[in-house]
Amino acid sequence: MQSTLSPATALAPETTRPVDEHVVKTYARSQEVFVDGCGAHVRTAEGRVYLDFLGGIAVSALGHAHPRLVEALRDQVGKLIHTSNLHRHPYTEEVATRLARLTGLEAMFFANSGAEANECALKLSRKWQRLQGRPERTNFLALEGGFHGRTMGALSVTHSKKYREAFEPLVPCCAWVAPNDVGALEQALESIRPAAFIMEPIQGEAGVRDLSHDYLRAARELCTRTGTLLVHDEVQAGCGRTGSFLAGAQAGVVPDIATLAKPIAGGLPMGVCAVAKPFADTLQPGDHGTTFGGGPLALRAALVFLEELEERGLMRAVEERGAQLKRGLEALQARHPEIVELRGRGLIQGVRLARGAEELQRALYKNGLLANRTGGDTIRLLPPFVVGEGDVSQALDIFARSLAEALAS
Repeated sequence: MQSTLSPATALAPETTRPVDEHVVKTYARSQEVFVDGCGAHVRTAEGRVYLDFLGGIAVSALGHAHPRLVEALRDQVGKLIHTSNLHRHPYTEEVATRLARLTGLEAMFFANSGAEANECALKLSRKWQRLQGRPERTNFLALEGGFHGRTMGALSVTHSKKYREAFEPLVPCCAWVAPNDVGALEQALESIRPAAFIMEPIQGEAGVRDLSHDYLRAARELCTRTGTLLVHDEVQAGCGRTGSFLAGAQAGVVPDIATLAKPIAGGLPMGVCAVAKPFADTLQPGDHGTTFGGGPLALRAALVFLEELEERGLMRAVEERGAQLKRGLEALQARHPEIVELRGRGLIQGVRLARGAEELQRALYKNGLLANRTGGDTIRLLPPFVVGEGDVSQALDIFARSLAEALAS
């Protein structure tokens, strides 16, 4: 799908002036005001068009103004937006059934975000241990560099001090181990005996750090042996972004719990806590809940996304465009020794630099490519799944030009 935008419609200056006078200052935002988009492109009020390889931080898998998504949401808004979870609506079981097939897991809890999905996973893990007669197993184990959200429980298993320190004390009983170190993981699981081990198969906020398949398989074996629930946080890397629905599936690993969010509802807020059959009945009525999670509007959007993924070739497109992007980045790396590592798979890829990452991010933005810097030294690329061959070629051209500018500065 090659994205195009019609000529810009001028907006009044007072409409476009960026003002955050009454907004809590939690974001360092750019000055541009984005007003519309199509496919992999987005446009500002002044008419400047950017190629979007950030995708709302891995959210906009169907790109902007996807025709089927727009049609479905317009239809649903005219029918039913909200019911609460005290009542049923037509899409709950259909979406849950599709997700069970795609994940290999039994039951779904629908939430509003990845952080909420992780909160559910943590609560379920503690209760399951209690039901097994192990109420002392309240600890959690996580990975150094891991990011799991900003609510108090999810933040407690997030490693970086810059996210945590201002809000401590957090939920106690969390420890961290280095990624890809099987020996350290085995020692921690044996000594701490946590309720769960939570990990991202690809650590997005740590610089698109891809955990080895051997490590994923070892973690599965060790968690089974020690009676620890294995939680895969697939909020950023899941839902098909790597070319398989779950990134961990490429290692042949099925976790006890997988958490999903980001692209699953095409841009609407939605998270999922997917639970394997042995643990599916752990949470009972009254144990957990959400007012807005799993509403008809978000699930109607999720249904469109899953249909596109399964039935309309979107997963295959992810593989093809991901391979094209990787080849282009490898060619750049061959010409620029400053690129010390290429990371990721499919349409989550990172370019780690020995120097100039901050300058490169600014140059990309100046030259019309939206991407961001993560882990300090890595440019993260998260294009929409509908990105076209020409879009990827254009992005690589901008990247090459911007890289030359950044390294010359």
